[in-house]
Amino acid sequence: GVRTGRCFPYSHGAYKPCEVSGWCPVEDGAFVSQFLGKMAPNFTILIKNSIHYPKFQFSKGNIEMRKDGYLKHCLFDEVSHLYCPIFRLGFIVERAGENFTELARTGGVIGVIINWDCDLDLPASNCNPKYSFRRLDPKHTPASSGYNFRFAKYYKINGSTTRTLIKAYGIRIDVIVHGQAGKFSLIPTIINLATALTSIGVGSFLCDWILLTFMNKNKVYSHKKFDKVCTPQHPPGSWPVTLALVLGQAPPPPCACSTDPGRPQDEGQSQAQAVPPPRPGPTSAPSEQMVDTPDRGAGAGPRASEPPQQDSTLTDPRGLAQL
Repeated sequence: GVRTGRCFPYSHGAYKPCEVSGWCPVEDGAFVSQFLGKMAPNFTILIKNSIHYPKFQFSKGNIEMRKDGYLKHCLFDEVSHLYCPIFRLGFIVERAGENFTELARTGGVIGVIINWDCDLDLPASNCNPKYSFRRLDPKHTPASSGYNFRFAKYYKINGSTTRTLIKAYGIRIDVIVHGQAGKFSLIPTIINLATALTSIGVGSFLCDWILLTFMNKNKVYSHKKFDKVCTPQHPPGSWPVTLALVLGQAPPPPCACSTDPGRPQDEGQSQAQAVPPPRPGPTSAPSEQMVDTPDRGAGAGPRASEPPQQDSTLTDPRGLAQL
């Protein structure tokens, strides 16, 4: 309250507490009503709910439309009375996993969750609400646990203002509604399927298979997509190459790839394999005997080539003739 500016000595010490202007007596919280725990479990609550999905133009409610006074004598049951949303307060607290006596002493907040998950390809009778219950407020918090509120009634007695303060403990019900609905559609299905195939790399494989199999110009697409690579084939008898390497000459050019496996290689290439390596230039008179020996074994005419570089091995005509 507001301080008046006066202080009085404390009865148990030297301290002087200051006077404030407030309501007397001070609230102590000693009085607790016992009627809530006995009567409230049988209180009933009607929860009226309806949903609408504008994309599918579908609407439905949780109350069964009957003209025989069905709601006057029914209570909620998940099996027999699903569309009678009249709940006993004790039933809600019990399904939330709480003790009603303890909850009535401090109060609490209970959530009633209604879930609408509907497959609209099926009949509307298969779209039904599902109820679940749980406590929303933290019950183990020491500061202001539970659910309570205060309100006062003011009046005057003999010219002085008086009030009656009421601190109410109660059970608050919060209704939470959520859900989703779906219906088959061809276009979103194709888009999702194509996205899934593309993400795993199957889309490019299917496109290549269609272009290479069913298109009229599949050969043109094949030539554009694939490059033919083949390794050069060497003849089994490669002694001219070995002899040219020994004599310091360049080996004959490699064979080009043949497009037809049954067709022999070009005539120029076959002649190049049969022609012996060029003869080395004469360095001395006895070297003519050395040149005649490979000509007799080769059997083909000589081929013009650049003059070879002189090597120290050419000075021994007898050793080259033996080689």
